[in-house]
Amino acid sequence: MTEREALSYEQARDELAGVVRRLEAGGLTLEQSLELWERGEKLAGVCAEWLDGARARLTAVMAARDTTGEPAQESQTPF
Repeated sequence: MTEREALSYEQARDELAGVVRRLEAGGLTLEQSLELWERGEKLAGVCAEWLDGARARLTAVMAARDTTGEPAQESQTPF
């Protein structure tokens, strides 16, 4: 299971915000800071994947609407 499959956008975003808070607070060893930064990079990637998927869905719905003149049926599959 990939990170994106394991975490919703909201979960990844919230965890990323926590990572940023911990890094900004300081008081960590270099190794701890690097581990948190690496986790933050992964979480940012998960968020970007979710947002890219949402953008693609919106683009597809708008394109379908533009060609038919009617709203497209919403897909039942998640991003």
